[in-house]
Formats: sequence, structure tokens, C-alpha cells
Amino acid sequence: MRDRSARLHDGSSGRERLGDVIPAQHSRLEGAGAVWRVAVAAVRRRRFQSTVLGVVVLCSTVAIVVALGLLEASSAPFDRTFAAQRGPHAVAAFDRTAVSDDELTRTAGHPAVEAVAGPFGQAVITVADTGNLPPGPLTVVGRADPGGPVDRVNLWAGRWATAPGQIVLDRSPEPLFRDLLGSTVQVRGGPELTIVGLASSVSRTAEAWVAPGQMPVLRPTVTQMLYRFTDPDGDLRAAVAASTSGLPAGALLDWQSYLTVKEDVARTASAYLPFLTGFGVLGLTVAVLIVANVVGGAVVAGRRHIGVLKSLGFTPNQVVAVYLAMVLLPGFAGCLVGTGLGALAARPLLDLVFQGLGAAIGLGVAAWVYVAALLGVPAVVVLAALLPASRAHRLSAAETISAGSAPRSARGQRVQRLLAGARLPRAVGLGLGLPFARPGRSALTLATIVLGVTTVTLASGLFRTMVAYSDVAQRAGHIHTVVHVGRPDQTRPSHDDAGIEALLRSLPGTRHVIADAWIDVHLAGRSDRIMAQFLRGDLDSRGDTLVRGRSLGGPGEVVAPSAFMNKRGLRIGDRLTLEVAGARTTATIVGEAMDAAADLIMVSWPTLAALDPGQHATQYEVQLAEGIDVEAYNAAVKAADPGLYPVPKSQVDDNSVAIISATSIFTLLLGAVATLGVFNTVVLNTRERRRDLGVLKSIGMTPRQVTVMMVTSMAALGAAGGLLGLPLGVAAHRLVVDTMFAAVGLTAPALMLDVWRIPMLAALVPAGVAIAMLGAFLPARSAARLTIAEALRTE
Repeated sequence: MRDRSARLHDGSSGRERLGDVIPAQHSRLEGAGAVWRVAVAAVRRRRFQSTVLGVVVLCSTVAIVVALGLLEASSAPFDRTFAAQRGPHAVAAFDRTAVSDDELTRTAGHPAVEAVAGPFGQAVITVADTGNLPPGPLTVVGRADPGGPVDRVNLWAGRWATAPGQIVLDRSPEPLFRDLLGSTVQVRGGPELTIVGLASSVSRTAEAWVAPGQMPVLRPTVTQMLYRFTDPDGDLRAAVAASTSGLPAGALLDWQSYLTVKEDVARTASAYLPFLTGFGVLGLTVAVLIVANVVGGAVVAGRRHIGVLKSLGFTPNQVVAVYLAMVLLPGFAGCLVGTGLGALAARPLLDLVFQGLGAAIGLGVAAWVYVAALLGVPAVVVLAALLPASRAHRLSAAETISAGSAPRSARGQRVQRLLAGARLPRAVGLGLGLPFARPGRSALTLATIVLGVTTVTLASGLFRTMVAYSDVAQRAGHIHTVVHVGRPDQTRPSHDDAGIEALLRSLPGTRHVIADAWIDVHLAGRSDRIMAQFLRGDLDSRGDTLVRGRSLGGPGEVVAPSAFMNKRGLRIGDRLTLEVAGARTTATIVGEAMDAAADLIMVSWPTLAALDPGQHATQYEVQLAEGIDVEAYNAAVKAADPGLYPVPKSQVDDNSVAIISATSIFTLLLGAVATLGVFNTVVLNTRERRRDLGVLKSIGMTPRQVTVMMVTSMAALGAAGGLLGLPLGVAAHRLVVDTMFAAVGLTAPALMLDVWRIPMLAALVPAGVAIAMLGAFLPARSAARLTIAEALRTE
């Protein structure tokens, strides 16, 4: 049986119960125990409102934990690992022919320099296509050991290279890479090197290391120096210039800031943060509104109960504490479950975002994220409840015991009279006037619906934006199949390069063919590897989206992705020095493509001829005529030459799928929460108007009309919420998309922003009405089934 204080707080029955309870309970109503018992009883009695609060807080907490986890993972783990490895603030490359090792060693004495490592010989070798490693250039540094004052490399498998013929590869600490130990690397035109160790440098100072005695055979052209400065937060460019000012002119080829590596690690994560943060803020705002609505309704409906509590000896502060505890209990439960679900959701998302870098940078959600969620979200819930709960503090016992819970008779009567004079069905007119009886509650409900419509609008825009981005990234409709040339460990094609292209063009259904060669190239003065896609053929059919400039034309031209250019501070017209197998050539950037690849460039085919005339295409992109079956075409290619391996071109971008999936989940959750908020409002209105409903039924109102009246009261708010939420959602979409693209170094083209069409906007306007009517229908049906006798009985 429930506690008597719970029955009193429930307010169910007459005055004789009050006289029976006071003597028995008075001695027990001192301290926190009484507050706790009454609050627990209130939570049990208001199961629906408690469930609504718990679900709202749960959804908000999930989004907040995931967003904070991504934010923390995009910066703090890198900082911790960088500090543990004493990573260099600047990695400088010097021309060996212009400066001696002794001169470079003396730069360590500059006041701005804290510590140095080096000089180390650096060479770019070309790995032959033997199957152990991807063929192409590999930046190798000669280093005696993995330790030292700067860049303490994490040797996580095997041992360090101590003699010629040995090499250590830079790989993230992943078990699958252990299979590389003991295999060999064949240098084109050079020695064969055995992989004796696997190491990881968060600063990416090299792609591999060898013993210093191995370097003369590899013919290094660059000397590497690693610097740590006393003021890393200052102007690093000025610090590098000052510390190397005494060297011969032209000795410094290039240098790389540690901030560039840090931004590169966090680039993908930064794309997810804006929309996750947006949904987290929306969810938390909806939680605040619903908490205020629930507590405000409980105070209004429980005015007599407040008076009973005060007459039993509860102080005003204790009464307020009852209402705060009443929302804190389900709120903390929802926060606890939401934190757990957020932790589960964050891990796979982090793995997707960082793609193999997790072990290298100590990836994981920090404990402070969980602490912040478990303390911060309940604190927001309590603050949201404090204002409506404070009304209970001001009410006197005599006033509250004698007061009813129904709204004052003057409220809304003028509006209801105007609506009654309109040519509307009586149930509709009465329903439209109900929100004006409780303007505060209606305003909170309206705000909840507005945020629900905002969420739906934002999600719809993000969906269309990410679909457009996926189409651009995968060049949907432009490339249908990609024909790969057989590798050395596969069947080799019977046709040469020109013969393969001619064969593909001759097959029925072929519309366009583009030949390309994917080759690792080296940018002079830099240690990072760049992938170059050398292109020839029907380039106008590729479907690249250019933000600025033009597409490839003649020799010596480059089209670079926005992320590549932003990462290196390049502009159209700048020149790049490309190296392959010791050969160098320069190329000019003529176009900027909308692409998130930070280490990829597209180069005209004649440029490849200047670097390596013997290279041939490694794959062929084919656009088919309309109606041609891709699988049938691929079978024809395979039959024509078994050494060709056609693969259908993927039409799906993984990042787009992840964002669309997460957006859909959060939209469903927040849409359901907004619906529950409307449900709660109709429940409160029904309880307050039981007597009015009984009177209306007694004079002939049918259950159907009662349902129409209650649903109409919320549908009006839903229509207003739809009109207000639509422009907010459009503005939020613009802000989120701009922030997402800027975070990954992209310039958002118009087709990613202008996704709205009149039919789509018109279809979103009824979203508020749908949310309102869905939330109002069940409690309206419950009110319709209320009998006259039950409705008119004494409170």
C-alpha cells in the first residue's frame, strides 16, 4: 500500500483524510527523509511525466556524450601522445649541398630552441611492385635509435634497424601490421631491405627509418632537423626563421608545423562535431522546456497538495525540494542510461572517423566527458525546474487548500467568445480557444513543437546535402565501372596500355573512357607521401565539381582538392615540384576541386611522361550508355581479356552514410520527444478540465467532439510551430553545413547549400501539426471515454 503522504500529494479524496493523517505523520516530516518519500511517491504517481523526462534527458545525453567524445578525441589524445613522445614543433628539411651537418647542429644554440634532434639524412626511395608494400616513393630517414630529446618514436613491434639491409616502417599499433615483420622491401635500382621493426611517430617525421650506415647507398638529398621551441604557442614561422637565420641562403627547403599534423588528425572528426553539437543543443533545449512544463503543470495541478504539505509541517524550501527531486530522479536515470548509450555509440564512430589512428594516438573517450554529462545534464534539469517550482514556495497553505486546479475563468474567455462567433464547428472553436486558458503552458508547448520542426527541417536539409555530397564524391552517374590492370601476383593482361583503352572503347555500351595511373609522388622538401592521379582520355566526363579554376588541359597542370590546398596554404597559380624515382618536374595548380582528400592531386598525363616515361595506366574508368547493365559489361571485359579486373563503381560515400544514419536516429528521438511533450500538455489540460468536460458531456457533447476539441487545441499550436520552426531549421542547416565543410577544409558549393525547393518546404510545414496531433490523439481519446459521473465527482 502506498504511503499516506503519497496519497495526500496525489490529492485524491476528501477532507476527512487530512484530519486523520496530520497527527500520525507530523513527527515524521522533518529532514530530508520526508522530502525524499514524498518525491518518490510523486514520481511513481506521475509515471508518464517521469518517463517523458527520462527519455528526453536520455536523448540529449547521448548526443552530448558523443559530441564531447569527438571533441576530446580530436585534440587531447594527440596532445598527450605528442607530449609523451616529445614531438617536434617543426620538422625542417635542408638541402645537403647547401649546408653542412655542423652548421645545422649549431642552430640548437638559438635562444628560441628548447631541444633538437638530428641532423638525419633523408632520402626518397622508390619501392618496387613486389606485393609486400604499395609501390611508389617512400621517405626514409637514417637514425641510430628511436629515442632522443625530440621525437621519441614508439617502437611497438620488432627491433630498431642497427645495420645495413634493415628497415623500420612507420605503422600505427595495429595487430594486422605484424605480418610485415620479416618481409622485404625492394628498392628500385637499389638494395633489398628486411623489415625488422614497426614504429609509430605521431608527428609523422618519416615513413621509414634505417641505420645511418645505410643512407649513403640510398643517396640522400635532404637533411632533416627536428626542433622543439620554448614558445610553441607563438609564431612558429618566425621561430624557424630566427633559428636558421645564420645558415646559407636557400638551405632551408621546407618545414612542417606540428599544428598541421594535429589538424589533419582531427579533420574528419571536425566534420561530425557541428551536427552532433546542434542535435545535442536542440535536445537539451527541448529537455529544459519539457521539464519546465512538467513541473509547472505539477505545481498548478497540485496547489491543494502543496497546501496539505505545508499544513503538515513542510517548509517552503522543502516543498520546492520535493518538486526538484521529482524531476531529478527520472532526469538522473535518463542521464545515466544516456551516458552508457553515448559511450557505446561513441566508440564505433571514433573508429570510423579516425580510421586506424586510434591506437596511435591513444584514442578513447576521456573520463571527464562522462563526469561532465553525469553532473552537467542533471544540473541543467534542476535549473530548468527551479523557476516553476519556486511558485510553490510563495503559495500559502490556506490559499492552496481552498484553490482548485482549473484555470481562472477570465483566462481565454474573450478569445473563446470570438471563436464561438465564427462559423466553425463548436468542438473546433472550443479547441482553438483552449491554449489561451494556460498561455504559459501553451508557450512552452509551442516552443517544443518549434524545436521539433526545426530538427526535422535540419535533418531533411542534411540528408539532401549529404546525398549530393555522396554523388559528387563518388561521381555518381559519371563513372559506372572501374577496370583494374592485373598486378604481378594476378593474371597479366594480354593487351598493352594503348590496346586496353582501345579494347574498352570498342565494347558495346561504352560511352567514355578515362585512363589513370595512381602513383605516390613526393613534394620536394616534405616528408609526407602524396598520391597523384595522372589522367588522360575523356576528362570532361569525370564529373569533378570545381570550386575555382578550370579542369586539366595541357602538360604540367594540376587540379588539387580544397582540403589539399587549405592544408598547405596553396592557391590557384602556385607551382608544385613533384618527384618520382629521383626525377623532378614542376606543375601549376589550375583548378580547385571540391574534395576532402588532403593528400591527393590530379595531374595531366603528359606530366607523368616527364617524370617516368615508362609508366602505364593502372586502371580505366568507364562511363556506360544509358540502360547498359554494369555486370553484363564487366563480364564482357573479363571475357575479352582475363588480365583485366572490372569492379562496379561504388555509388555510396561511407561518411555520408554515417552522417545520414546518425541524423536520422537523432531526428526520430527528438521528434518522439517533442510528441511526448505535446502528450504531456494534453494530459495536464485534461486533468484540469475534468469538470468542464463533464459539463460539456452532460449538455450533449459526444466523445468524438471531445476528441476533436482536444486534438484541435494542439493542432493550432502545431501549425504555428511549423511556420516558426521552418525558417529556423533552414538557418540551422546553413550554419551546420558551412561549419562542417570549413572544418574539413572544403569550400561548400551552391549545390550543397541550396537544397531547398518549394514542394519540399511546403511538405515540411505540416510537420508541426503532425507532431501535435500525434501527441494529442491518445490523451484526447482518453478524455472522450471519461464518464459524466467520474468527471463531475468532487475533487
